Amino acid sequence: MRRLNKIVTNISLSRIRSMATVLLSSLLIYSCAVNNSEEDLTKYVDPFIGNADNGHTFPGACLPFGMIQASPESGNRSWRYCSGYNYDDEFIYGFAQTHLNGTGVPDLGDILMFPFCKNTGQDFKSRYNKENRKASPGYYAVELTDAGVAVELTATHRTAFHKYTFHGDSPAQVYIDLTGGLTDKSISHPRTRKIFASQVEMPDNKTITGFNRVKAWVERDVYYAIQFDRPYTIVEEISGQDTNAKQVILAFDIQKGESVQAKIGLSTVSIDGAKASLEKENPGWDFAQVKKKAALTWNELLSRVRVQGTEEQKTVFYTSLYHLYIQPNDITDTDGRYRGVNDSVFHAARGSYYSTLSLWDTYRAAHPLYTILTPERVDDMVQSMLDHAKVQGFLPIWTLWGKENFCMIGNHAIPVMVDAYLKGFTGFDAGEAFQAIKNSSTTSHMKSNWEIYMQYGYYPFDLVKEESVSRTLESCYDDYCVAQMAKALGKEDDYICFTKRAGFYKNLFDTETRLMRGRDSNGNWRTPFQTFSLSHAGTAGGDYTEGNAWQYTWHVQHDINGLIELMNGKENFVSKLDSLFFLDTRAENRGFTGDVTGLIGQYAHGNEPSHHVAYMYSYADRKDKTEELIREIFDRFYLPEPDGLCGNDDCGQMSAWYIFSAMGFYPVDPISGEYVLGAPQIEQITLSLPGNKTFTVEAKNLTKENKYVESVVLNGKSLTGLTIKHQDIMNGGSLVFTMKGK
Repeated sequence: MRRLNKIVTNISLSRIRSMATVLLSSLLIYSCAVNNSEEDLTKYVDPFIGNADNGHTFPGACLPFGMIQASPESGNRSWRYCSGYNYDDEFIYGFAQTHLNGTGVPDLGDILMFPFCKNTGQDFKSRYNKENRKASPGYYAVELTDAGVAVELTATHRTAFHKYTFHGDSPAQVYIDLTGGLTDKSISHPRTRKIFASQVEMPDNKTITGFNRVKAWVERDVYYAIQFDRPYTIVEEISGQDTNAKQVILAFDIQKGESVQAKIGLSTVSIDGAKASLEKENPGWDFAQVKKKAALTWNELLSRVRVQGTEEQKTVFYTSLYHLYIQPNDITDTDGRYRGVNDSVFHAARGSYYSTLSLWDTYRAAHPLYTILTPERVDDMVQSMLDHAKVQGFLPIWTLWGKENFCMIGNHAIPVMVDAYLKGFTGFDAGEAFQAIKNSSTTSHMKSNWEIYMQYGYYPFDLVKEESVSRTLESCYDDYCVAQMAKALGKEDDYICFTKRAGFYKNLFDTETRLMRGRDSNGNWRTPFQTFSLSHAGTAGGDYTEGNAWQYTWHVQHDINGLIELMNGKENFVSKLDSLFFLDTRAENRGFTGDVTGLIGQYAHGNEPSHHVAYMYSYADRKDKTEELIREIFDRFYLPEPDGLCGNDDCGQMSAWYIFSAMGFYPVDPISGEYVLGAPQIEQITLSLPGNKTFTVEAKNLTKENKYVESVVLNGKSLTGLTIKHQDIMNGGSLVFTMKGK
């Protein structure tokens, strides 16, 4: 383990305290660091990017990290509709208040509302004018041509705001599905949305309140309060499993060309909580003002980064920032209360409780990017994970609306928390955090069978029937993270133990094929070894998670030099990497493999385990190959089009890769406090940082041909190594790349 010890970050407690002091004082004056230019950067955001193909983004209205995502729905009950919408569809079925950004599983879609004044049949759907649909941060608009209604949506943090302008001669009506939502019946394990309990009340002719206990991806409670600005009459109530109305049709006495407005507040806690959100966040009926405030909120956050480049580059960059900031979602009521993983109601001591934690995806680049661009939120995110662990007994795996869905593998709240601690964030108890991290790494829970892992030094495929190789490799990285925090806290025994565990990846390296290969409990290799076979645990089992041996062999983010040695040196390492990118782009599918996309050979940029791989060439003295691949990935897989993403945005991780790589560096090892240098793709990017500091990245002589790096200068001093430090960025200054041709 000497080799692994050499790459350990040697960070002292005194240094951490010093970093923490600087960080806290800087955060107090963060607002001063934001460029106060009046330029409207929301004009560069295109929420339609990723709406088609399998990007699974939504075009509707939301606020940064908000609980509400008011958006149209054009389909349901298939993987195509994880966000409820696909850009190419001909019909819209209504407008729901909650949606997921770029996930691989559908859920949410609460309180679907469909306005109409023309007969659309019993399907309650309408064609729409595709030429004049609009979307911008905090706003969405569309004309339902069959229904004869123009729809506009905006939002506050916890409330949606709808405006319907009726253009037909028939009575203005609104159909509301109070218990429906998004679900998946497309694969062999259908998630049928279940309603365990519901309640609907109409206390007056402008209000509807209610409650649902629903289950799709997770089981959760949804409390709502709907208010209209005009009185309604009930046309029809359609009951479901109990006597409470589940669907209603309302009519409004208005003239042609007039509007009806609706506000919807949501809560995980109570109807009173939903009402309080309406009263505190949107007490009036000024749609234009709420829309304007939403845009200003987005512009403040977008303004933390200034881009000098082409219009196309600005569009892709700021849309990526937008997607990054949609989640995690603060699910507290205005008084700080939220419903936790065990259905009890808690109060967030820091005022926010974050869920929608897609940690298998976002630990890689999204969370490291939050430590740079939204550091004021990092402590709350970590505390939310810690509060979740206090109730559940281990750290979150993948949480939605405060509930655990156990999706994916590993315990990747660990790198997020360790990264925050090592960077000097102190808004949580470090000792308590380490204990939660250690408990999660030693007490077995779903997909983490530590007794087997420790007995064999890997997960044998005859004992762990699904994803044995991937689970081993992902756990090794988490173990390395535990070791680094233990070292920083002076816990020598834990450091030694988890450093040893971090090296378990070597037990699955097959020297004959030079690939990571499954082994059984007797030490025998998986035979036959189908290296191209893509496996998916949910539908086909297999040794890998949404991937194959070629893609997962490189999942050694913490010890790339060790992997190089296993492959007998840099030359062989580069040759094997070349094979990954130059092999036939083919997939031998086993079960559902829709997430394995964006292929260059066997490299799959549409799925997260590949995201650091292009940067690995730099460790073997072939930075030029890293630089070539980054340009190819940019040109092929990040386009300003509805189908411009090659895979699910995955709660901002695809976008975070783009943002980091555009600046010319990437967190290959997310907790190391260092970023591996690549090749910038935009002429100039300036970050506004806490303490009135700025950090500017400039790419001199950047052209289509000049995609290689000739030199790198940090604050006037040449850089010859592989990385730039996180603290170099946060201290402010300039990073200048001089670009050249081949």
